[in-house]
Amino acid sequence: MPLLTPASADRAAPAARKRRKAILRPGGYPVVPIAILMIALIIPALFSHWLAPYGPEATDLRARLRPPVFFGGSWDHPFGTDRLGRDILSRTMHGAWYALSISAVGIFVGVVIGSALGLVAGYFRGWWDTIIMRLVDISLALPAMLLALALAALSGPSFQSVIIVVAFVLWAYFARQVRAEVLGLRERDFVARAVVAGSSHLAILRRHILPNVVNTIVVLATLQVGIVITLEASLSFLGIGIPRPTPTWGLMVADGRQLLTSAWWISFFPGVAIVLTVLSVNLFGDWLREKIDPKSRKV
Repeated sequence: MPLLTPASADRAAPAARKRRKAILRPGGYPVVPIAILMIALIIPALFSHWLAPYGPEATDLRARLRPPVFFGGSWDHPFGTDRLGRDILSRTMHGAWYALSISAVGIFVGVVIGSALGLVAGYFRGWWDTIIMRLVDISLALPAMLLALALAALSGPSFQSVIIVVAFVLWAYFARQVRAEVLGLRERDFVARAVVAGSSHLAILRRHILPNVVNTIVVLATLQVGIVITLEASLSFLGIGIPRPTPTWGLMVADGRQLLTSAWWISFFPGVAIVLTVLSVNLFGDWLREKIDPKSRKV
C-alpha cells in the first residue's frame, strides 16, 4: 500500500473536491441541496396547513409519547408524539414556516439597514464613514449570541423581538461588505462621467452603484439564512425567542431535552430539520457565490 505523503495529499484534495461536487451538484447545479431545502423547509413552510395531518397545537393525551412508526409506533403519527400527545411531524412542518418567515423578514431588514449605511459610508466617506464604521466595529466586536440574548431579554420573547435581534446582529455584515464594494466602484470611470454629467448623488447611488453590489448582497443574504435559523433555534431553546406553544424547531428540541433517553424523537426530528436546512443553504450559497462572483469562477 503506498504511503500518503503531503504532496500526494495535496494532489488528491482537488480530486476529492471534484467528486464531492459531482455528487452534490450533478450537471453543475446544486440539485441535492435544493431538493433537501424543498423537502425540509420550503414545501412544509408554504403548505403545512394542508399537508400536516394534525394541527400544531392539537393534543391527545391518550397518544402521548408514542414512538415513530419504524420503532413500534403507528402511521397515525409517523414521527411519534410528545408528552402532550402532539404530533411531531405536524409540529416540525409548521416549524418550517417560522424558520422561513424569520429568515426572510430578519434578513430583509438587515439587508435594507446595512446596505443603506454601507452605501452612505463608502460613497460619501469622511465623517459619515468614520461614524458608521465605528458602529460596525462595535457590533462585530460583541459576541453575536451574547448580543442576541441581551436584546431578546430586554424586548421579551415574541416573533417581533426575534426579528429585531436578527436584524441587529446581521446589519453590520452587510454594511461592511457593501462599503468595501462601493469604495472601489466610486473610483470607476462610469461614476466619474456621471458626476461630470451633473447627476445627483442619489441618482448615482441608485443607477450606478447599487446595481453593481446587488449580486454581493444576494450571495451574502443567502449565506446568512443558516445563521438566522441557528440563532432563532438557539433563542427559542433558551426560552427567550418565540414563546410556547408555538411549534418552532428550537422549542421542540428544548421540549425533548429531558426525555432524550426515553423519547428521543421529540428532539431528534426538529434537530435533523435544522441540520439539513443549514447545511443545504450553505451549499447553495457556495454554489451561488461561485456562479455570480467572477473571481470564484476563475479560482
